[in-house]
Amino acid sequence: MWFWLALGSAVFAALTSILAKVGIEGVASNLATAIRTMVVVVMAWAMVFITHQQSGIRAISQKSWIFLILSGLATGASWLCYYKALQMGSASRVVPIDKLSVVITLVLAFVFLHEEFTIKSVIGCLLIGAGTLLMVL
Repeated sequence: MWFWLALGSAVFAALTSILAKVGIEGVASNLATAIRTMVVVVMAWAMVFITHQQSGIRAISQKSWIFLILSGLATGASWLCYYKALQMGSASRVVPIDKLSVVITLVLAFVFLHEEFTIKSVIGCLLIGAGTLLMVL
């Protein structure tokens, strides 16, 4: 199931890039990010209530609150940078650079989460990096 959800995430992320590139034409990137964020907030809370998970708020630990808030700040910074880059550059060049997050995530997961970094991971990172260079140069 996780595979199909991850694939859905990739498809929706691709749609996000194309729809955003069209949508930000003539709109300040920070304003566009704020509008997008409001839609995400409404959609996320709707899913919480639809699935009856709102009572779980009280059970969230202080550590989880801190890391979820930090994650939200990182997401916000990412979206602000992404929308500005997308407004200034072509989607076909901005998106591959943005997807270097895969490589960065693998390295950070190895360093901080002590996840396994295999020869396949190294080769994958090198290929993603090389592919990104080929696409943006």
